[in-house]
Amino acid sequence: MTEIPQSEDWSLVIKGKTSLFDLKFQDLWRYRDLLWMFVKRDFVSFYKQTVLGPLWFFIQPIFTTLVFTFVFGNLAGISTDGLPQYLFYLSGITAWNYFSDCLTKTSTVFRDNAAIFGKVYFPRLIMPLSIVVSNLVRFGVQLILLFIMMGYFAFKGENFQLTYAVLFFPILVLLMALLGLGSGLIITAMTTKYRDLTFLVTFGVQLLMYGTTVIYPLSSAPEKYKQFIELNPMTGIIEAFRYALLGKGEFSVWSIGYSTLVTLIILMFGILIFNKTERNFVDTI
Repeated sequence: MTEIPQSEDWSLVIKGKTSLFDLKFQDLWRYRDLLWMFVKRDFVSFYKQTVLGPLWFFIQPIFTTLVFTFVFGNLAGISTDGLPQYLFYLSGITAWNYFSDCLTKTSTVFRDNAAIFGKVYFPRLIMPLSIVVSNLVRFGVQLILLFIMMGYFAFKGENFQLTYAVLFFPILVLLMALLGLGSGLIITAMTTKYRDLTFLVTFGVQLLMYGTTVIYPLSSAPEKYKQFIELNPMTGIIEAFRYALLGKGEFSVWSIGYSTLVTLIILMFGILIFNKTERNFVDTI
């Protein structure tokens, strides 16, 4: 009886125990086609059974802007730094929606995809990355709406302008994505053991919005609270976002540097805890 020779030239080796810092970034590139498949799935499945479909990309920010304008602009009389109220609120909502969508949808990755994770191998980080990329489509559509509104108010002669900071625009979008991704990875890892966090995420994100300069400019914040608002990394990002597109806001190298540092710390910690949790989460979820 002859023995069948065993080939050791494997294209993929799956090990039960690996180093915490073995993040398998090469596998992410190898499975890039799967990433785009998940992006398409997220986009199609979310709007497949809706009447208005992708029109919700426009409807949600328009109605939110109208409500904010009426409540915070007209009733409360909160300053908008001399900008048209619609532009001020729409710019903040556009940036905040992308960050919050990345965070909230990433925060339920383990729970929502437990069946897939338990059956087949692929780099688990592909799933949260697909969420960030698919939300980028929605962000792009809402950004077009913002540009249309900017064109309208420019035609009316309103006082705002693009600034040199628009060169940093891709960096600002990347920071929003990575901050939402890192925060979501930490939360989804924790919710495998503490399910209560799932109910707190949406509520917490809404509260966090009021601690960010979405509905008010940093310049109008009381001095005793201003330093606490600046500790929120999204504050520097949104202020720079408005300054780049509308010429109003507090933009500085320090604020962007701080937001970048905090984002990278949260992202690295999120990836590490996600990498640790994904090894045995099936046993606890």
